[in-house]
Amino acid sequence: MQPKKKLLIFDIDGTLLYSNKIDSQCFADTFVKIYKKPFPSIDWTTFPHVTDDTIFKTAIKRQLQKEATAEEMQQFKRDFTNLLHEQRVKKPADFKEIPFAKKTIDNLLADDQFAVGIGTGGWYEPAKIKLNHVGIPHDQLVIEAADGNETRENILQSVLQKARQRFTFEDVVYIGDAIWDVETTRNLNMKFVGIRRSGDHDFLKNLGATQVLTDYSNYKNFLFAIENATPPKFL
Repeated sequence: MQPKKKLLIFDIDGTLLYSNKIDSQCFADTFVKIYKKPFPSIDWTTFPHVTDDTIFKTAIKRQLQKEATAEEMQQFKRDFTNLLHEQRVKKPADFKEIPFAKKTIDNLLADDQFAVGIGTGGWYEPAKIKLNHVGIPHDQLVIEAADGNETRENILQSVLQKARQRFTFEDVVYIGDAIWDVETTRNLNMKFVGIRRSGDHDFLKNLGATQVLTDYSNYKNFLFAIENATPPKFL
């Protein structure tokens, strides 16, 4: 019988690497280039759901007063991905790894106790660029992205579905950094560990998170957080 594992699902931006600022700006710049209209906001909390599908569709509706077509989304994805790749080459430091993120993923993949997934609110192709940049082997991970998923709940449920096809697991923990990560795991009653690279752990704890780390520099501390993780509290 296949041993049961603990499934760890990671967000990418702000959780495995520092790309939030440039990623957001590339998204906005691509919109302006294509539509010659200002992008509504790079404050993602102003959108109904923090996924690239929803952000794009909402921006089109707000700025062009129409529904986005599938063809428009495909063009936008291509142009956004190309711009992100250009910026990665020009400014590699802007895509810096959260300390010891790659080492932690490598350790987890080498340990039969764990299965590792990615659940990102970004689209798949940009996600691959970011993971490749810091050397995280995306081909060994169970990945679900925003393509065709309007909510983060949809994304995490899809990761679970894909993982069940490959592994038997008895526990699930999501690792993320933002308000919407707390809200999503609370909605799904899923265990959560927060990452706050600036060290402001109270930001997530005040939202209901019980385990928050600055980075992955202490692997034992990370394993302790995973073992003691709970779904975010209702405050």
